[in-house]
Amino acid sequence: MMSDDGMPLADYRALAELRYQIRRFLHFSEREARRAGLEPQQHQALLTLKGLPADRAATIGELAERLQIAHHSAVELVDRLADRGLVQRTRGAADRRQVLLALTPAGTAVLRELSLQHRAELRQAGPALQRALNALLAGDVGDEPPPGDDAGEPSPLGGG
Repeated sequence: MMSDDGMPLADYRALAELRYQIRRFLHFSEREARRAGLEPQQHQALLTLKGLPADRAATIGELAERLQIAHHSAVELVDRLADRGLVQRTRGAADRRQVLLALTPAGTAVLRELSLQHRAELRQAGPALQRALNALLAGDVGDEPPPGDDAGEPSPLGGG
């Protein structure tokens, strides 16, 4: 069934369901961070620093990029985490101008507890999130064939 704007109503419903499932998880995450005595962004910073790919340095710039915040906001965030004893700054060995960030044992402990809670929540609520995402990615919504299924018609993007 098409909506009045020509887009399949099922597409809107699938997008809305995905957004709902994401928001439910984010609400859980924010609530648990606050219960642990952190602001949600502080939790995100700890997780970002601990979970960086091996080829990425834990710097203010990298943290700002990963959290999609301004550099000065990342500085303030790290200041608050350092004041609480959750993060420490060190100078780079090769470049003494570089400031590297690392979790302290206290930061690691609080992150571990939150991560265990998040993993358990995702195991319980994750299937609904996965179904919503898969429906969109597989093209199982709407009245149109999924991308790549030309059904004998040329692709609107050309080349088909």
